[in-house]
Amino acid sequence: MADIKDPENTILIELKDGTVTIELLPDVAPGHCDRIKELAREGAYDGVVFHRVIEGFMAQTGDVAHGKEGGNLGRAGTGGSDKPDLKAEFSGVPHDRGTLGAARSQNPDSANSQFFINFADNHFLNRQYTVYGRVIEGMEHVDAITRGEPPANPDKMISMKVAADA
Repeated sequence: MADIKDPENTILIELKDGTVTIELLPDVAPGHCDRIKELAREGAYDGVVFHRVIEGFMAQTGDVAHGKEGGNLGRAGTGGSDKPDLKAEFSGVPHDRGTLGAARSQNPDSANSQFFINFADNHFLNRQYTVYGRVIEGMEHVDAITRGEPPANPDKMISMKVAADA
């Protein structure tokens, strides 16, 4: 079991192979941390697919508008939530293996609900995409996510919860 220091700022993502525990960084990116907790508490991420998974790079998910079965999976990756976009919260925290980054369009202030988990150190993303968490346990489950853009049979987040609520 992961050593959870702050349950209110820890996310638990249930994948097919097990639980991924993510420590959020509210001191670095408070707006992004608040958003992922808000959407997790609404159940918005439950059942959402990993629509872009690139070997050696990252696994992207979080399109709560299109990423669920019964939704429009063909458009997964093109939407967000019904909440306003977030202002960029770039920092000196590097995009290392296991960090959680905010996915966005070319507009730096367009992050909403989508995020990615880095498979490798992707320092070329530093100060261009908001880092707001890091995997502290279960990275092997992230490594096992089916690859593809989009994957033919995408993996999904079975559930996402804030550890304080679990």
